[in-house]
Amino acid sequence: MIFISHVILRHPLPGKRIFKQITIYGLLNITIYLGCYVTAMQNVTAGIGALAIAINPIYIAFISAFFLKNKVNLKIIIAIITGTFGVVFASLPLMADASVTTGGLLLLLFGMLSYSLGAIYFSRQNWGSTQLLTINGWQTFIGGAFLLPLTLYNYEDPANLLNTKFWFSTLWLAFMVSILAVSLWLWLLRHDAVKAGIWLFLCPLFGLLIAFILLNEPIDYHTFIGLAAVIGALMLGEKTPVKSDAG
Repeated sequence: MIFISHVILRHPLPGKRIFKQITIYGLLNITIYLGCYVTAMQNVTAGIGALAIAINPIYIAFISAFFLKNKVNLKIIIAIITGTFGVVFASLPLMADASVTTGGLLLLLFGMLSYSLGAIYFSRQNWGSTQLLTINGWQTFIGGAFLLPLTLYNYEDPANLLNTKFWFSTLWLAFMVSILAVSLWLWLLRHDAVKAGIWLFLCPLFGLLIAFILLNEPIDYHTFIGLAAVIGALMLGEKTPVKSDAG
C-alpha cells in the first residue's frame, strides 16, 4: 500500500501531525487490537470470537455518547439493540458448546475496546487531503512494527508451516482484509463512526455462513432470524441522517 501510494500514485508523504495521528491509530487498531485478538483466539472458540466483534458498535456508541458528549439518535440506539439481538440470537447454538477461558475472554474484550477507541479517534481527526490508501498503508506498517518485538520473542520455528494453506491465508489477510476491507472501513469512518459501527454486526453472521459453507457447521432458524434482524438494523441506521460536527 505504501509503495502504490507514494511510488506509483505519487501521493505526498504525510506531515508530522498526520504521522502522529497515524501512529496513534495504528497502535489502537493494529498493535493492541490485533495483538489481543490473535492471542485471545488461542483460548476462545471461533464462534465467540466472531460474536465479540458485535460488541464494537455498542462500544462506539457508548464512547461517543458518554465520553465525547455526542448525541446518538434514537434510531441508531434502536438499530444497535436490534443488531445486538440478531447476532446473539444467531449465535445461541454456538454459545451452548463454547469453551473459553476467563483470561482469553477478557483479552478479547480489551482488544475490541481498543478497536472501538481507534474508530472514534480516526473519525474525529482532521486528515486533510491525506489519501485513505496512504493512511491505511502507514497505520498497518507502524502498528505491525510495534508488534515485531513481541513476535520475535514468542517465535517458534516448528510452529511455522510454510505450506499452501499458510500462503493462501496470508495473502487473503493481506489483500482482502488489510487492504480492501480496512480501506472500506476507513471510508465509512470518515462519514460517521457510530453509523459505520452498525455494519460490524454483519461480521458474525458472515462468519456463521462461511463456517457453514467451508466447515459444514450447521445453521438453523436462529441464523435466518438473526440475519433478518441485522439487515433491519442496517436499514434503520442508514436512514438516519449523519450528524454534523457540531453535534
